[in-house]
Amino acid sequence: MVVKKPRIVIIGAGMAGLTAANTLYTSPGSEESFEVCVVEGGNRIGGRINTSEFCGDRIEMGATWIHGIGGSPIHKIAQEINSLESEQPWECMDGFLDDPATIAENGYELNPSIVEPVTSFFNKLMDFAKGVEEGLSKEDIDFSDNITRESPLGKLSVGSFLRKGLDTYWGSKKGQEELKGYGNWTRKSLEEAIFAIHENTQRTYTSAGDLQTLDYNAESEYRMFPGEEITIAKGYMSIINFIASVLPSGSIQLGRKVAKIEWQPEGHRELESENGHDSRPVKLHFSDGSIMWADHVIVTVSLGVLKSGIQENSGMFDPQLPNFKKEAISRLGYGVVNKLFLQLSPNHDRIPYLQMAFHRPESEFRNQKIPWWIRKTAYMCPIYGNSSVLISWFAGKEALELESLDDEEVISGVSTTISSFLPYSQNNGKNSNSHGNLDSVESSSGRELKFTKCLKSKWANDPLFLGSYSYVAAGSSGEDLDTMAMPLPKHTNFGSNSPLQILFAGEATHRTHYSTTHGAYFSGIREANRLLQHYNCNGV
Repeated sequence: MVVKKPRIVIIGAGMAGLTAANTLYTSPGSEESFEVCVVEGGNRIGGRINTSEFCGDRIEMGATWIHGIGGSPIHKIAQEINSLESEQPWECMDGFLDDPATIAENGYELNPSIVEPVTSFFNKLMDFAKGVEEGLSKEDIDFSDNITRESPLGKLSVGSFLRKGLDTYWGSKKGQEELKGYGNWTRKSLEEAIFAIHENTQRTYTSAGDLQTLDYNAESEYRMFPGEEITIAKGYMSIINFIASVLPSGSIQLGRKVAKIEWQPEGHRELESENGHDSRPVKLHFSDGSIMWADHVIVTVSLGVLKSGIQENSGMFDPQLPNFKKEAISRLGYGVVNKLFLQLSPNHDRIPYLQMAFHRPESEFRNQKIPWWIRKTAYMCPIYGNSSVLISWFAGKEALELESLDDEEVISGVSTTISSFLPYSQNNGKNSNSHGNLDSVESSSGRELKFTKCLKSKWANDPLFLGSYSYVAAGSSGEDLDTMAMPLPKHTNFGSNSPLQILFAGEATHRTHYSTTHGAYFSGIREANRLLQHYNCNGV
């Protein structure tokens, strides 16, 4: 039989898959060493990166931020290809907007003297969770007895930790004068609502729909790059296109959805040959009925797809993945985060960066016209300073519900909600910033805030992703992320000629940079280097 060059097939043309392909192709002598192709189930490259346009502005339907510019490979590429400047306006071109207006349900603008202490305390709690222990002192809260790194806190979630902190905060503030001029709001209920704003922001940061499921100890392992967080002027897809640009024509096959990965866990066995050539250990079955043989497969699909793939009736892997791999996949968290963009009607003034403090869902004082799926939305703001396009983020079951609603329902629900927070006057078109009762303002305005169109992401219902990004769930650990990265078969017997059949890359395989594009980038390089070293080539 004729011996052919080893074939490496990469499943998924997102950041991890394309970076792996780029690393392999640009390695000296790689063209003579092996053949590489990328198979992508969708009709585009980019994966969970998807730059789009809305009302003339460049927006991101998926990954949005460069999380810290100091040392980020994404930032380095963006600089090199001049992607940080654009004549076309783009999402969050102003960075994080400062000085939000925090307004409580039923139209009460909150004084910074109420908001800032709670916000500061929440930030210190999160710093403590992340290992920045100096963030809290005994002057802030006495954690010395019940919250230390050596305590059983590792068994708790971030959500439990935050709520324990809030209870202790209230205990330290006993005897404070009750607030006046905020209707049915009490000081304690307002402080809890402000605290919940930041909890809900954490839900979108982490994709944990319920912070009670987010592991506490893992927070101190997560790493961010220093420096500011920025968006990419020419769009995240400019990074993807640059990484893919070195790949030969035809090396990326779109519309090729893998239905089954057939592999040999005990090393190479006698298989049917491929067109008279030596058989390869991995056989890919595609949804259109076609097949492809490979020596090595780099799987870069999302953790959500892997969770679906380890179900008994899935058949994604044949034979099934070993238990150690399936257990890690099961334990890790994977959530859904969706973005909503809305265009404000031209006859309305610009809306400020609005932080929304809601009553508890069961409160008798809640505005029952506000739909439940918006009650955990932390904020709504223009995508840049003077834009008529607003953005908001949704996580968990609220994000799932958003996907199921038609545009009219979304616009109606948001209009009702924002109008109740920011009533408008027909006389002067200015926002009411008084602490007066909302009903009196509404009667003078007589109209509701109007939006002309909306656009939303739908990551949970996309079968190629089944969600947004990973997190370390309570009961899981960073070790599970390391397990995710382990290639198969785990143990290759001496003399076997079928090692490294299935390799794994993607954000959910990086212990300290999970959930990020740069984590996916690093993982793609890692797995490419694993193969390059196997073939005695020089890796990156």
